[in-house]
Amino acid sequence: MKALENYGPLVARVLMALIFVMSGVGKITGFDGTVGYIASKGLPLPALAAVAAIIVELGGGLMLIAGWKARWAALVMMLFTIAAAAIFHDFWHAAADAVQNQTIHFMKNLAIAGGLLMIGVHGSGACSVEKD
Repeated sequence: MKALENYGPLVARVLMALIFVMSGVGKITGFDGTVGYIASKGLPLPALAAVAAIIVELGGGLMLIAGWKARWAALVMMLFTIAAAAIFHDFWHAAADAVQNQTIHFMKNLAIAGGLLMIGVHGSGACSVEKD
């Protein structure tokens, strides 16, 4: 099981990071739509919030993949993911026909936050820039 111990954390980091990297790239290529969506939730400074989201998602995702400052990246991404769940997947405010979908997205974000917490606690593993 030595291979699993060595390579498992790398695979886990990559799998965890993919959703963030893809989302960050999507926010860059669809910046105006991202800003509009953030504004629709009533958040202040939506363009600045979009830039911050890109930095957390794309920057943090790449940090996770590399295993560079992965503990810090994971913890910041965990907080970001919990906030995104509460703000953008607020199933308690959703229309009746959207409650199930928003609940699934909310719970998915909580599961992702749990995985990020594991990286924050246990580090990036042997196959990383910083072996912690």
